[in-house]
Amino acid sequence: MASQSGSVDAAWFHARTYELVRQIPAGKVTTYGHIAKLAGYPRHSRMVGAALKWLADDTVPWQRVIGAGGIISERGDGGHGASRQAQALQAEGVEVNEAAGAGIGTGGRWRVSMATYGWFPDAAPDNAGESP
Repeated sequence: MASQSGSVDAAWFHARTYELVRQIPAGKVTTYGHIAKLAGYPRHSRMVGAALKWLADDTVPWQRVIGAGGIISERGDGGHGASRQAQALQAEGVEVNEAAGAGIGTGGRWRVSMATYGWFPDAAPDNAGESP
């Protein structure tokens, strides 16, 4: 695995991100930062977001990855993507509430209780996919 200051192979990181996100159980959520930590790169949460942004594989439950503090991140699309994510989570039984202040200063309009729905294993459940 490269050091945190070293470069990360983007193709490997994206594949590892998708592998880890597939392991999040239905009805649970985790953060971009936790997926980065499980991949071995705890400072690369934005790279997790980039991997999910360009996702073409509909077998990856992208909706289960949210921002720190349980916030569903806005995407600069007028709230359409965040609303779609909230609806997908609700379809899985996750309770999604309006964030206090309707997004002002929170970075998002919707919030999920991490205490209730959070998924935070100490290590990747399969321990596969080690960095090259």
